[in-house]
Parts: sequence; structure tokens; C-alpha cells
Amino acid sequence: MKDQVTVDVKNEGSKISPDIYGHFSEHLGRCIYGGFWVGKDSEIPNIDGYRKDVVEAFKEIDIPNLRWPGGCFADEYHWRDGIGPYETRKRMINTHWGGVLEDNSFGTHEFLGLCETLGCKPYINGNVGSGTVQEMSEWVEYITFNGESPMANLRAAYGHKEPWKLPMFGVGNESWGCGGNMRPEYYADLYRRYQTYVRQYGPDKIFKIACGPNSADWNWTEVLMKNAAYYMDGLSLHHYCVAPGWDAKDTAAGFDEKNWFALLKSASFMETLVSKHDEIMSKYDPDKRIALVVDEWGAWHQVEPETNPGFLYQQNTVRDALVAGITLNIFNNHSDRVRVANIAQAVNVLQSPVLTEGNKMILTPTWYVFHMYKAHMNGTLIKSKVATSEVGMEKDKMLDAITASASKKDGVYTITLTNVDLDNTRTVTVNLDNLEGKLSSAVAKVVCGEKMNSMNTFDNPQQVVEKDLACKITAENQVVVEMPARSVVTLTVK
Repeated sequence: MKDQVTVDVKNEGSKISPDIYGHFSEHLGRCIYGGFWVGKDSEIPNIDGYRKDVVEAFKEIDIPNLRWPGGCFADEYHWRDGIGPYETRKRMINTHWGGVLEDNSFGTHEFLGLCETLGCKPYINGNVGSGTVQEMSEWVEYITFNGESPMANLRAAYGHKEPWKLPMFGVGNESWGCGGNMRPEYYADLYRRYQTYVRQYGPDKIFKIACGPNSADWNWTEVLMKNAAYYMDGLSLHHYCVAPGWDAKDTAAGFDEKNWFALLKSASFMETLVSKHDEIMSKYDPDKRIALVVDEWGAWHQVEPETNPGFLYQQNTVRDALVAGITLNIFNNHSDRVRVANIAQAVNVLQSPVLTEGNKMILTPTWYVFHMYKAHMNGTLIKSKVATSEVGMEKDKMLDAITASASKKDGVYTITLTNVDLDNTRTVTVNLDNLEGKLSSAVAKVVCGEKMNSMNTFDNPQQVVEKDLACKITAENQVVVEMPARSVVTLTVK
């Protein structure tokens, strides 16, 4: 089967923000505790309490930002519970996620220290659902104020005299649901009020993010943009892809061919979501000053058998790699509006790039997609067109076999491709139109699986990894690559 991808090198788009490749860490299951944080006294190798292998894995994919403390947990989180000596921190029940003990040993200082260790931006979500304006205001002061003030003095007393930078701050989370079950009109007014007191102390701007819609809730976007656009820098969007069998027995690794396509169709719906919400936002913000912040996205499967259902622990297969590849291609292609995104979640929860078990750690197929796609960060989008056929098993769940996005950085073109075809290798011809000169080199990398549910396990961690793939320059401006079935490919050409 032959497919064509046309990349017009003269048709440049916007810069692809590195923050599109962000991650999300919530106090949920084993994402924080046992994931990022094991404590300084742990026998598991750590850097000041941060799990060393996990830190190294995220540094290798150039993590740009990390969102915390939630998620639903954010709107029950009171930041003062997580500062000061460990022995005085409040011990409580995590009522949202699993009913387990939350000892608050990982708080503001630990999170910001983690971001420093990772070399990434912190993205903090404030509490609107059960918190006060004063609480949110004082948290920002505690983190960022450089001078004499009650919160700055408290920060210094707890061991950090110098302020931190706070590049991104979310005012509430899922206010339409677990963050308060609010109507958009009510939240819009609350957002206007709360954000007023997210003060900017000094020259470093805080990028303020309003709670946006749940998936296809077009009215929420309309109301927020109409009533609060002036006061926001970003509007969030949450979308999880699920297969119809989710309510039955469809798990991350246990699914049939029909649900292979159904889940990937659900992932592809991100194109409609981004386009439609962008259209609504552009009525009020035609210059696209306000970013669409897709700060929760990914596949949501049934939890793994014999695990706490409140921990949302799931395996990660080559199908999830396709979810990541398709979604990131969409974000790249809409980088004029989508400038921040966070896959949910970073470790041991939902579609995680990293899984841990005791002192073991594995990289999932999703991690390898982020590793292959990181070349897009800070690149300039090059507009591309795909000519392909549709594949699938149900008339209403057919989807394009091939998706693509392309960028240019330092004279090098990166083209990322996905092939959702379950059974067929597809011959993909990539044409770089309007190229001056001729191509001198082309290198391809691939992530694919022998089976549709191929995955890495703690006993066999190398089942699905990034590998070299043959490709061929067939003309001055043309590269041909044979994409295996069920694969994500990165082409690097110059």
C-alpha cells in the first residue's frame, strides 16, 4: 500500500513550543510516592529523595514542564499541610484516590526541588473548589516573593530563603466536575476573582491558566472566552480516549481488533476538539494570544487486575504508543494555538511513560514516542499534507492509516509518522516540496510491536523499544520508508 506525505518547506507555521511535551504528576496511586519520590532514607537509589532512575528517564526526554498537585487532588489540597518539618505535617486520607494515607511528605518544597532536579518548569494548580482566595494568594507569595513579607519569611524559616520562579499557574481544575460541579458562568466569575490575587512579584510573569472544557463542551469555552478572556493566558482542555469495551473487560493489554481501532479513533478525535475549541476561542482572541492548554490527555483503560481501583494503574502497549504519536502530531500541527500540554500521567498512573515496581523501573512504549518526538521541540512547524486510505472494522470508526507532522530546526527536518494499520506494512513516500538543493541524508527510527498488545514488563523490559528503520532517498527531495504495521516512525532528513 502506498501513501504520500507532502511537506512544503516554504510553508512555515508557528514555533512548536516545548511545553506541548509536558507531563502531569498528581497525588494519585504511585505517581508521587514510589514514583518520583521515595524519600532520602530509601534503599532505592535517589537524589535527595527523588527516585534516581525515574529522574534520569525524564531528563532523557527533555521534560519541559511538570504539572502538580492535580488533577482532582488539587481542589482538596491545602498547601500549608505540605510545608515545614515532616513530623508536623498533616496526615490525612486521600478521599479522591484510593482512600489511602496522605502524609504530605511531598509538598511545595519537594515539588519545586524536583523541577530543579529535572531541569523543567513547574506548573502548579491552585485550589478553587475548596480553597480561599487568600490561601491561593499566599501560596503564590510564599513561592515567588523576594523581600520582607509574612509568606517570604515563612519560606525562609523552612529552609529556602530565595524565591522560586512560577512560570505557570492553573486557577482550579475540572471546575465543571470534581473541582466543584460549577456552571461555566459561575466559574468564569470565580476565575476573574481568584486570578486577581495571583500576584506577579517582580519581573517574572506568571502564565495564568483558566479551567477549560471537558472534551466537547463547546458552551464552556464560549462562556469562559466571552466573560474572562482578558484575564487569562491559557484555557485548559481535558480529553481521555477510551474504547467502547471500557465498561466491560477492555484493559490496556486485553482488547480485540475492534477496540484497537475504536481507541485510536477516540484519540484522533483530538483533531476535532482542538479545531473546534480554537474556532470558538478565535471569536474573542483572533490573534491567538491565549493558549489552548491540553493539560490532561491520554488513554484511560481499566486498571490492572488485583490493583487498587483508585490508583488507576494500567499497562502500556504499542496501542498506547500510537495514541501518543497521533496526539502529538495533532498538537504540532496546531501549535499556533496549542502551546502547553500534559500527558496523564508521568509515573504509574494512566498512560505513563514510566512504570515502577519496588526497585525496578521500565520505560513504556509511550516513553519511546516522546524520545523520538523531542526533536520537534522549539522547531518551526512545516505544513504537511497526507494522502492515505482509511482503515478500521466499523463504518463509524474508520480512521486515516497514516498521520504526520513536520518541523525544521538548525537546518534539519523532522517528520513524525504513525501507522495504525493492524496488519499491513505501508510504503510511505515523503516529498519535501520547494526544497533548495537536494537531500543529503535520511535516518529513520521506529517503535512497533510484534503483536497489537506488545508491551514492556518488569521481566521483559525490551519488547517494545526504539529501533533503526531502513529508509531511502529516491529523488532529490524524496524519501521512502516502509512503515511496519502498528508503528510510530521518526524521519530525520537534511
